[in-house]
Amino acid sequence: MINTGDTAWLLISAAMVMFMTPGLALFYGGMVRRKNLLSTIMMSFVCLGLVTVLWMTYGYSIGFAPSTSGFFGGLGFVALRGVGQEPSAVYASTTPHLAFMVFQGMFAIITVALFTGAVVERIKFSALLLFAALWLTFIYSPVAHWVWGEGGWLLEFGALDFAGGAVVHINAGFTALALVLLLGKRKGFPAEAMLPNSIPLVVIGTAILWFGWFGFNAGSALGSNGLAASAFTATHLSAATAAVTWMFLSWRHNRPTVLGTATGAVAGLVAITPAAGFVPPIAAIPIGIGVSVIGFYSMLLLKERLGFDDSLDVFAVHGMGGIFGALATGIFASTAVNPAGADGLMYAGFGLFFKQAVSVLAVGAFAFFGSLVLGKLVDMTVGLRVGSVEETVGLDLSQHAERAYGGSIR
Repeated sequence: MINTGDTAWLLISAAMVMFMTPGLALFYGGMVRRKNLLSTIMMSFVCLGLVTVLWMTYGYSIGFAPSTSGFFGGLGFVALRGVGQEPSAVYASTTPHLAFMVFQGMFAIITVALFTGAVVERIKFSALLLFAALWLTFIYSPVAHWVWGEGGWLLEFGALDFAGGAVVHINAGFTALALVLLLGKRKGFPAEAMLPNSIPLVVIGTAILWFGWFGFNAGSALGSNGLAASAFTATHLSAATAAVTWMFLSWRHNRPTVLGTATGAVAGLVAITPAAGFVPPIAAIPIGIGVSVIGFYSMLLLKERLGFDDSLDVFAVHGMGGIFGALATGIFASTAVNPAGADGLMYAGFGLFFKQAVSVLAVGAFAFFGSLVLGKLVDMTVGLRVGSVEETVGLDLSQHAERAYGGSIR
């Protein structure tokens, strides 16, 4: 039976998650060099169009139609067949099935946009479009089915992922890792300073992400209820704690930077995502502290020690943050918060931590090796990387014939 309050909250949450993708575009856009600002924004913004069409034609069916194997959904929801104004018997039973479908579609959109931050300033736009379509089909939609879909094997196994620690962040993080290995370093990295073109854009993007994340996490309660309030509180507390922690870490190494504080807030949002509806809100404090320490030093290790050119640190923030958040769920989860969950290590629930570790390994390996295969196929067809001259000129001009400041060229 449809509940109007639950329906309103889910639709509002879907709109908030949609708004996160333009927020991500600004967050990423501010961090690149000026000559690549528009191309970076375009990578996120185009996902709103491309992923939406693919999701509503067949992606949702792969992710959420009844399972035939535990790994893929069937064809029952292709072209939104059977997805209408009445509630689903399985998903969000107090809202229209369409509301749940579009809410999940917003998750798919931003997940594809997330991994673009690792490959900005050197990937062909045509290659990105082709890879995104393949990745949604063969990586994202199956993983969504494993974790959230009816009959999905990780769901049946008992792994917990409230709002996308594995489906969104581990998935995107390990995809970023694979693409960086295929593309190689940017021209001039690490000798050349590659400074952000606009820290204010980064802060605006962070603020939009923080706002939208309440829809991301609290919306995943699928109703206007106490669980949504608990997830909302945990989300905000984790982001706040992580922002302050990252600030002090950057201060310890040099100065308390605005960029570092914004990055910490995003890392805190990432880590609480799988846990938000399963842990007591106060657990967000150790989760926020832990993810900042892990993310900060992972970033230093990858870039400064290993020379790994993940342009905007997608793996350190989303990959490592997603791993930590999934494992932290196995530590702090409590059935007192959510009876549909399980008790973690803090409550003598030893089995849950093992299940979370299995989900991390399964999703990370599938995303990494699957993305290597898909990326290689794209490289063999349209080519992954722009030419040396195009990269030097900048992708705004070479890929889009536009400048962020100064208009088009002919």
